[in-house]
Amino acid sequence: MASYHRASVGNVPQVIDAMTHDQPRARQDDHASVPLRLLMVSSDTYPPTRVDVAVMFGVELAARGHRTDLILQSEATCPKSYVTAWGGGRVWVGATDLGSSLLSRIHKHIRGILADMKLFSWMRSGSYDIIIIKDKFLSGIMALLAATLFKKRCVYWLSYPFPESYMERARDGTARYPLLYLIRGRTFNLLLYKVLLPAADHVFVQSEQMRRDVAALGISAAKMTVVPMGVQAKMFPGAVNRAGRRMLPADVPCIVYLGTLARIRRLDFLLRVLLQVLQVKPAAKLYLVGRGDEPGDEQFLLEQARALGVEQALVLTGQLPQSEALQFVAEADVCVSPFRPTPVLNSTSPTKLIEYMAMGKAVVANDHPEQRSLIAASGAGLCVPYEEHGFAAAVLQLLDDRELAVQMGQRGRKYVLEHRSYRVIADKLEQELSQIAHGLYASNEQ
Repeated sequence: MASYHRASVGNVPQVIDAMTHDQPRARQDDHASVPLRLLMVSSDTYPPTRVDVAVMFGVELAARGHRTDLILQSEATCPKSYVTAWGGGRVWVGATDLGSSLLSRIHKHIRGILADMKLFSWMRSGSYDIIIIKDKFLSGIMALLAATLFKKRCVYWLSYPFPESYMERARDGTARYPLLYLIRGRTFNLLLYKVLLPAADHVFVQSEQMRRDVAALGISAAKMTVVPMGVQAKMFPGAVNRAGRRMLPADVPCIVYLGTLARIRRLDFLLRVLLQVLQVKPAAKLYLVGRGDEPGDEQFLLEQARALGVEQALVLTGQLPQSEALQFVAEADVCVSPFRPTPVLNSTSPTKLIEYMAMGKAVVANDHPEQRSLIAASGAGLCVPYEEHGFAAAVLQLLDDRELAVQMGQRGRKYVLEHRSYRVIADKLEQELSQIAHGLYASNEQ
């Protein structure tokens, strides 16, 4: 596949991440007004729940007249693939196997690859401008081949360092099938950094740190654009004080964590923080809103809580509808966003932090690259080292000083609405995709 570089447009590949500091820029050309047809093959399942797909493409870009067709594997039991309408486009929903055995896992992945082969017939019959590969590896090779055969632009969207994560989970014992995870990680690492990213016309990444990490592996920073996580503003009405609580007890100091409970996140860190908080505020409670990736993830946290003697102060809500989960955030006294400092997690763009800020809540976060940048730019909370005593002290400071917590929450909400609303992000992404699709590249082979 021909590789491309941008012709005569300056440093445009690196503009989207600038929105974390700047107001939306005016369009530099008329191409953004031309409707695009996009085909995305993604590791997301149907229906898509990650906001960077569901909101960015299904709502914001669709509202601008752009059509996105998706190829996704079903989240629910689905013995046979089918087509359905979605976000102004359509989705090929692939069949799946939801069994928990190793054979079922392998069967599920095989069915996913077979479903992704639909992209060849759709590329043949559809007048697509760009094919987007999102977090796919084996199927990404097929998509790259299809883009070459049909002479279409090909973009890779890397939302998380999955190969590195698989290998880390194999090494630290958190993977259910360590050998399978190790093989998968090494294979996907080779495909991603030696084939997919070098061949893609452009690469979207989640954070500035991810761009640095990927560039260190030989991919030109000039062909990468940072598209951080954001929120759909209308879904985040704002904070609720203690008197208006419906989910949380009115007279109890409540700390809320929203997100995955996967063991790789090492949320036993928060349990040790809770232990120190309870020494000062014995009535305090910690709410973990979400679920793990594996059946034993929640059980691990419960066992750790019992060992520390904090099980009475811990509440696991399980997976909740978004509106209910956000209600817990809205009613919290303090929201927490711990990210264990590892190369895998350092490259992420934390959704939970943005959601806390959008709800007008004061945040305690540890010194993670993007969290550090967001807290510094917004004044939305306290950023401390990844250390239990300091983290607990920051939580206690905000529990004791409600006026400060309210002020921080207001600053965070204002910042997110101005800089991390998906309406703002989609304006930037629309322009970037239009530049990719409408001739602002020149082939290196010319």
